[in-house]
Amino acid sequence: MVDVGKKPETERVARASARVAMHPETLAAIVEGAVPKGDVLATARIAGIQAAKRCHELIPLCHPLRITSVALDFEPEKSGPGEGILQIEATVRALDRTGVEMEALTAASVAALTVYDMCKALDRGMIVQEIRLEEKQGGASGNWVRGG
Repeated sequence: MVDVGKKPETERVARASARVAMHPETLAAIVEGAVPKGDVLATARIAGIQAAKRCHELIPLCHPLRITSVALDFEPEKSGPGEGILQIEATVRALDRTGVEMEALTAASVAALTVYDMCKALDRGMIVQEIRLEEKQGGASGNWVRGG
């Protein structure tokens, strides 16, 4: 593990995203709350929050952090004929000595996997895709924004 003990504690923020491609009917069932397993978005939100908090248990050599906030947002969109997309965005904040990029990426990933799990009976062909860091703030390396 990297020794971060001498680094100053600063506010750290990271935003990550993931997309789940699915049939438009599956996306409509999610939005309408008509998935037999229950409220997909509420469950995925809780799963993402739990995942961010347990990231250090899942990723080897990842530091346990003092997370101050985890937020997950979901945006349904129609991408083209026969396909719907659920865009997932996770934002994680901490006051600590190292960044929260892995926590945000883990939150977005687990939220996407939860959507798949809850909807697989409706659509086994869903695709979890484009898990990526969108932005990070804080620390010695400063701020970074995708495409910026």
